[in-house]
Amino acid sequence: MTEEAVAEPEVIFEKRGRLGLITLNRPRAINALNHSMVKAIAAMLTEWRDDDSVATVAITGSGERGLCAGGDIVSIYRDASSGDISGTVQFWRDEYALNMLIATYPKPYVAVMDGIVLGGGIGVSAHGSHRIVTERSKLGMPETGIGFVPDVGGTWLLSHAPGEFGTYVALTAGSVNGADAIAMGLADWWLPSASIPQLLEALERRDASEVVLLLATEPPESALVAEQEWIDRAFAFDSVTAIVDALQASSVAAARDAAATVSAKSPTALAVTLESLRRAKNLGLAETIEQEFRVSLRAVVAHDLVEGVRAQVIDKDRNPKWRPADFADVDTVSVAAYFAPLGDDELVLPRSNRRTKEIS
Repeated sequence: MTEEAVAEPEVIFEKRGRLGLITLNRPRAINALNHSMVKAIAAMLTEWRDDDSVATVAITGSGERGLCAGGDIVSIYRDASSGDISGTVQFWRDEYALNMLIATYPKPYVAVMDGIVLGGGIGVSAHGSHRIVTERSKLGMPETGIGFVPDVGGTWLLSHAPGEFGTYVALTAGSVNGADAIAMGLADWWLPSASIPQLLEALERRDASEVVLLLATEPPESALVAEQEWIDRAFAFDSVTAIVDALQASSVAAARDAAATVSAKSPTALAVTLESLRRAKNLGLAETIEQEFRVSLRAVVAHDLVEGVRAQVIDKDRNPKWRPADFADVDTVSVAAYFAPLGDDELVLPRSNRRTKEIS
């Protein structure tokens, strides 16, 4: 008689001394988040919030590739293609509520942002109180490359980055290393990846701030900071066309390369992303995530998200047919429609007296 294989849990929860440890456990998918994982994390965070034996919570990812490669976009693609988006809508409701729970968590929340951290991975890490990067970290919000818009509080994080770093990363769908992430305000501390086991072990018995101060080392210089002059100049405009024109006219080769990169993305997603960033700059985190929910619900029933996922993930031909295909054909009325109120379907997040992390 053969013993049935026992499926590995998608999220592993452990209490180690004073530490509550969350390990995302889908290494073959670089720990991409699905709905059941989101609900399980939220439930455990709520339990640990009221558990006096847990002093600190930490989140990490299994495998060697990264913390989390984002949300389950294949599931979103299937829902959108079928015309029934109810599952995706509920996923976003729960995911965005989890992002806000992390941002307002009353106990230290240590995010080990080792390896790849994209999209939804940013949502479960970059809102934490203690954000650790390593020499292997690769952080990004790649949504415009699939006809979507940064979410999970990403437009708030990016809009509050110094200068126009956030606009640059959002519109190019680019990624940054650990040193750049610290410079952008997406992370706080640099730690060699070899020291992660020591970090987690120390958190079992000592205060989080004390531990990271003891173990963290000076990060390398940020290459992004060296490029800030042309980034700030070109990405300060409030229209994608003006940004691309400025990049193309630049004497800096990297700027002209960025123009080509931006031009390959969905014109609609770029315009809505830029408007989202400009609005988010004057909003709190909860209001921004509620805005992202409105935008996400409009994007999932539009052409470009389905087409972008098809081209990049399903068929992998890397040749999306955006509609419209030209920046000039994206009008302000269609962009504004993404932000219109949802009536009874609005996402309403709880406000908290605890201040979310400020980015300067």
